[in-house]
Parts: sequence; C-alpha cells; structure tokens
Amino acid sequence: MNKSELISAIAESSGLTKADSGRALDGFIAAVTQALSAGDTVALVGFGTYSVKERAERKGRNPQSGEEITIKAAKTPTFKAGKSLKDAVN
Repeated sequence: MNKSELISAIAESSGLTKADSGRALDGFIAAVTQALSAGDTVALVGFGTYSVKERAERKGRNPQSGEEITIKAAKTPTFKAGKSLKDAVN
C-alpha cells in the first residue's frame, strides 16, 4: 500500500474527503517526525510505539576493497508493533 492508497482507505473508513484525509495523514507524519526529532517516543496503544535508538560507532568492511572502515554512530527511528497489531497480522 502506498500513500495515495492509504489516503483513500482513510477517507473510505472515516467518511472524510480524500483531501481532508491527506491533510490528516500529513499532520500525523509531521507530528511523529517532530516528536522523534525532539527525542520523544510516540505510543499508540494497541498499534505500536515509535522511538529513536542510538547505534554505536562500529567497524565494517568496504565490500569492494575489503578495507576496514569505521561506521559512524547514528540515531535510528524504530517502530515496535503493539499486541493488537501483532495479533491481527498473525
């Protein structure tokens, strides 16, 4: 499912127009992005939790030359599915 298909599904299930559904989805994405940028987590009970994890600096290899390189530390957004979502998928 891509973004336009998701907007159509939201519009169909909520009774909103596609334009309103698109703005609502864009607002949700912006709010989650802003919260994660600030270091917060976003917990949606039954659906899942968005959070940021820190990855430590580590050693790796250049696949072309085989030379050892250092991969910088990074912050990575993560999503952990909630029980209701896991149950629905299984």
